Amino acid sequence: MKKYCICYLFAFIFLSSVLASSASGGQVVTKELRQWAKKTVKEEKTLQALQGQNTAAVLYFRNKTGQPELDPVQKGMAIMLITDLSTIKGIRVVERIKVQALTEETGLGVSGLVDPDTAPRIGKLLGARWIVGGDILQDSPVRIQSNLLDVPAAEILGNATAGGSLTDLFRMEKELLFKIVDLLKIELTPTQREALKKPCSTSSNALLAFFKGIDAGDRGNYEDAARFYESALKDDPYICSAGDALRELRALGLVTARKRSGKLLQSLRDSVSLTDQLTAEYPAKRTGKPEDTPTPIGIDITFSDQ
Repeated sequence: MKKYCICYLFAFIFLSSVLASSASGGQVVTKELRQWAKKTVKEEKTLQALQGQNTAAVLYFRNKTGQPELDPVQKGMAIMLITDLSTIKGIRVVERIKVQALTEETGLGVSGLVDPDTAPRIGKLLGARWIVGGDILQDSPVRIQSNLLDVPAAEILGNATAGGSLTDLFRMEKELLFKIVDLLKIELTPTQREALKKPCSTSSNALLAFFKGIDAGDRGNYEDAARFYESALKDDPYICSAGDALRELRALGLVTARKRSGKLLQSLRDSVSLTDQLTAEYPAKRTGKPEDTPTPIGIDITFSDQ
């Protein structure tokens, strides 16, 4: 009996730590982040552009094709680049949710974020030395261009382009990634380069569902976001970050629990970890925060020698 009680205690502690870590960072803009964004914008005049700190921020891409079916790629391409760049030693990458929080606070949509006159301001607010932004320029085949801006110098260091169909999203992201790494003059070891080649997912359906989930969450449509995440995981149980994003919604109490298949449960265990309103017309309404997550009370754990 004593052994089983200890096991249950450890299991409870482990689950609590998972929920806490999921709630403390991920894809949901919390009240604390909105307060940070408000304070940052208010104190904008006193901020200084970074000099020498290896910090990069990846902004959303602009869909200039006129094709709304490509809208999910605006945030999706940024998410994949953030995920990969965050694994490179020696560079610090601003979390997407900070970009989102500033987008909401400043009222800037995707076009405003990467506008040549606005990007340096956003870089300064985010405390970034470099800004990665870009455009989706045509829909068939898809062509994506990304620019690297040196914020203190207000100078474009270069650009990267990639093209293909929607089924090639993961390949296009890798092409942009390695060109950006070259522009940043980061030397990768063969092992690091090989690790970076691993895609978030090779399924375009899973990727688009994941990206739609991110956008739905940003708009405050958390139940829709959860369904998109579940759809992504069903199509690809190993897609990056979708499992964490779904767990975060549940940990914050933003969605109701539903019965899930064994396959989906396995996908949530196996998935790996990560860490806009597109226009001002869609204000996000978020009320959940980590402290709202119910905490078990009155637990009586009895140890017996029998």
